[in-house]
Amino acid sequence: MKTVLVFKTSISKKSHIKTVQPFLNNLISKNGYWNFDLEDCDNILRVETQTIKSDSICSILMNQGFLCEELY
Repeated sequence: MKTVLVFKTSISKKSHIKTVQPFLNNLISKNGYWNFDLEDCDNILRVETQTIKSDSICSILMNQGFLCEELY
């Protein structure tokens, strides 16, 4: 069963997305999907996955210099 994880991020520009895109694509294989909603005040990242843990996603963004916090 797929799970949808939702994160508040500091990613606010398309150029920021391009920075993290290869890392997210690598982590979230063909069995998952991710997208950003930059029109939301929290710059939401949604990830649909079966296997990835939220900590892995936050680590990727934080290693690239962005804030990332899972919303429950």
